[in-house]
Amino acid sequence: MIIFIGIIQAFFVPAVSPLFIGLIKKIKARFQNRQGASVFQSYRDIWKLLHKDEVISSDASWIFRLAPFIVFIVTVIVGASIPLFTTVFKQLLTSDLLIVIYTLAGGTFFLALAGLDTGSAFGGFASSREMTISALAEGSFVLSLFTVALIIGSTNLFVIADSKNILFNNFFLPTILAFFSFFIVMLAESGRFPFDNPATHLELTMIHEAMILEYSGKRLALMEWAAANKFFILAALGANLFFPWGIAQNLNLLPVAIGVIVVLVKIIIMCLVVAFIESVTAKFRFFRLPDLLITSIVLSAVAISLIQKI
Repeated sequence: MIIFIGIIQAFFVPAVSPLFIGLIKKIKARFQNRQGASVFQSYRDIWKLLHKDEVISSDASWIFRLAPFIVFIVTVIVGASIPLFTTVFKQLLTSDLLIVIYTLAGGTFFLALAGLDTGSAFGGFASSREMTISALAEGSFVLSLFTVALIIGSTNLFVIADSKNILFNNFFLPTILAFFSFFIVMLAESGRFPFDNPATHLELTMIHEAMILEYSGKRLALMEWAAANKFFILAALGANLFFPWGIAQNLNLLPVAIGVIVVLVKIIIMCLVVAFIESVTAKFRFFRLPDLLITSIVLSAVAISLIQKI
């Protein structure tokens, strides 16, 4: 049974992540009084790209060719290493919060290298912007998760998610502050408003799209799929670490099924919030983004200081 659940855990993120990207687009369309594409459109786009030919620049090195596979595999490994619908995999060596954070950072590193590799102007400035945002976001990413780790007394993500009373004790305020800090980081790391516009190819606004502008065909499909995986991973971390309700504590079929439904509902709620934010706000100017990320760091620092006083 544990092998079967482990296989589901490993394939869960890449299987469902495109659905939530399509859901955000659908909700945004509804906010704009449009019909919008189907929530399954992301699956169709990935399938179409997987069957298209590729055009690779003659200036591209092995980094450009291998980066999509590395970035995608990183998201699959991390997706299998975080608590999604059960907390029984506490012995995984990759489930420590620092390992998860810096494994994702490794994927971002290769993504930025791929943007630089072909020597295009778009890729160069996008990689520079991505590294600037990532450098500021990593500290807040660590501190926000470290807040709940301090409360629980463990850096193992499955142990943290196994705590059901994190919001029903004296640590309610620090947990909420850390969640707001994490939510800002989630928007930054997944390339959502107000940090990036995932639906544009305008020079002044795009970051992630500019780094993958030289890709086509199967490699572009992997990059888009990996971006969807990363958003789902971050949303699942926010949902299950700060609001750890409904997660199965054993491998019985009913608790696991309930855990799957609950995590999907929690991520749908987060998608609603993200879609609402993207519908009522504009993308910030690049030089205003550090202010927002510094606010995230301050929120995490305040949360940790409150824990020390309790």
